[in-house]
Amino acid sequence: MTKSERKKLSEDNLGLVHMCANRFRGRGIEYDDLYSAGCMGLVKAARAFDDSRGVCFSTYAVPVILGEIKRLFRDGGTVKVSRSLKELSLKTSRLRDSFAAQNGREPTVGELCLLCGESEELVTEALCVSAPPMSLTAGEDEGSELDVPVAPPDAEITDRLALRQALSGLEPADRQLIMLRYYLGRTQQRTAEILGMTQVQVSRREKKLLESLRKNLE
Repeated sequence: MTKSERKKLSEDNLGLVHMCANRFRGRGIEYDDLYSAGCMGLVKAARAFDDSRGVCFSTYAVPVILGEIKRLFRDGGTVKVSRSLKELSLKTSRLRDSFAAQNGREPTVGELCLLCGESEELVTEALCVSAPPMSLTAGEDEGSELDVPVAPPDAEITDRLALRQALSGLEPADRQLIMLRYYLGRTQQRTAEILGMTQVQVSRREKKLLESLRKNLE
């Protein structure tokens, strides 16, 4: 995937950041900080995403975004941004304002890259750090807020995406066990017959898998 494709992937999926950040409203950290941490996760996900694996980007990105937001709580509410990235963020903001004043329009990412001499990947990350939160429900009376064309945030959606990603990391036999038990509603005895195990083995393995999945989703 090219840099421009990764940039577009990030821009097209900002709604995922809002969906994840909204889950943590009212927990002692400002929404702006939640959003910034989520943007960092989105950029990381776009950078590492491999579309050849046949996994939907949202399925891959949501756990990464949630991980960055949860790290924010573990770090005491501080978004850790490198000094160089902060400096680049300030530099791109000044260049963007100057360009807009001279040309009557916002510069493209490519134009900003030429102005500051940095790669599209770095400039995109710097813009994400400095970007203000965008409203999911912006109306005409909300001035400069932008509307993101996504469905309203739903904790159940993010939970399912995170669970799907966690399941994809299991061994095929373990994934089949969970699918049989919790998606198809098979009993432990019937699951044991299908997998060629004993009911006791299924019970023990199921307990370990659930504990592992629970830790991954915390």
